[in-house]
Amino acid sequence: MCARIGFQQGCSVIDAVGMNRRSFLKRCLLSAAAAGVIGYPLFVERYRFQVNRYDVPVAGLPPKFEGFTVVHLTDLHYGPLMPLAVVRHLIRRANAIEKDMIVCTGDYVHEHNRTKQIDRVWPELVKLQAPHGVYSVLGNHDHWADTRKSLDWLRTSGQDVRHRAVPINRGSARIWIGGAGDFWEDAPGIDQAFRTVPPGETKILLAHNPDTVDTAYHTRIQLVISGHTHGGQVVVPFWGPPILPVLNKKYSSGLIHTQKTTLFISRGLGWAIVPVRLNCLPELAVIRLVRQQRGVDAGISPRVLQRASLPAGQTKSGRS
Repeated sequence: MCARIGFQQGCSVIDAVGMNRRSFLKRCLLSAAAAGVIGYPLFVERYRFQVNRYDVPVAGLPPKFEGFTVVHLTDLHYGPLMPLAVVRHLIRRANAIEKDMIVCTGDYVHEHNRTKQIDRVWPELVKLQAPHGVYSVLGNHDHWADTRKSLDWLRTSGQDVRHRAVPINRGSARIWIGGAGDFWEDAPGIDQAFRTVPPGETKILLAHNPDTVDTAYHTRIQLVISGHTHGGQVVVPFWGPPILPVLNKKYSSGLIHTQKTTLFISRGLGWAIVPVRLNCLPELAVIRLVRQQRGVDAGISPRVLQRASLPAGQTKSGRS
């Protein structure tokens, strides 16, 4: 009898141990799954920088500019979780891409009411190089950090096209690159930017916020290149981004035909508000200008050239 009782007690102990082990393993699996769900958008996708190539049709593009290639950097947001080492890597990557021109459309820093990040990131931005030049405008975060300091760096960088336009020549043909002030923190100044450009010539506008295309202006613009939205940072399958920091919720990313012009929006490189990306990889956009055929609704889809991966051993969170 005693032996039987002892046997039953032993079985109970073994069952209890087995249940505890299964519960422990279940908790471990659930914890690992939760860590993956939280960690992937926070620590993985935000740093999976893509280099995407887009063929962008431009109405009235001179034949000699067919295939003219523009590398577009936007929304670096140097600061927390976007260390200077990563910024340097992205700038080196942009310089290494075969291209004709580089354009930058603002939000280079993350801070508010301070100048430290501005003074650290711009010495890196001035290292950008392209055969036909580098042209830049500011975004709202650059103004929020310090308008005067950001404008000073923009002007001394040699990249400034805010409220002005410069000609880009290829043989006897030319196009114009102009820049708008930020939609929230500056006057767009589109007509001012192109005031000296002869009518009928091809004009490309750099504007940080894509809502700029819906403002009042009279100049005929063939293409607007923007950022600001980050593509929403989080994109829900079959729904889209739940949050977009623009008035026109159609302005997420990619090529959009508006009533006034053609608009290209990059998903950008950094983050704002919440440091996550999900189903919305950051990108360096490589825009190849092509002539638009009449009667053809020209759309685009990105082709991933390669990932602008971090160098081996590079930390993602440390500042340098």
